[in-house]
Amino acid sequence: MANPQFKCSAKVEVLAEQTQADQGVYAFSYTITIENVGDITAQLIGRHWTIVDARGHEQEVHGLAVVGHQPLLAPGQSFQYSSWAQIATPQGSMRGRFLCVTEAAEVFDAEVPEFMLAGSGALH
Repeated sequence: MANPQFKCSAKVEVLAEQTQADQGVYAFSYTITIENVGDITAQLIGRHWTIVDARGHEQEVHGLAVVGHQPLLAPGQSFQYSSWAQIATPQGSMRGRFLCVTEAAEVFDAEVPEFMLAGSGALH
């Protein structure tokens, strides 16, 4: 039986030019890497993100594709994209999942482990 599986990781950077701390606006770019570690070709169809600031304010983001793409990945292939998020505190977190489907029309989720939205100096 086929084993569809995508592994996801994230890298975050502060968007200093978009951050306005005096107005409570903190912007972060994030780069997501999605790797097909399963044994069957599958396609990313949509996304669901939960973005939480340090005060517990939650934003939900749903949609088709990622930055306009629905990559089809064979085993061993990967896809990387960058996007951004804005929150009202200097720190927060994101977690999510991608809705995926195999060529045999088997639907599965690829979880994105929670990652911090913070400048590297904010974690020390």
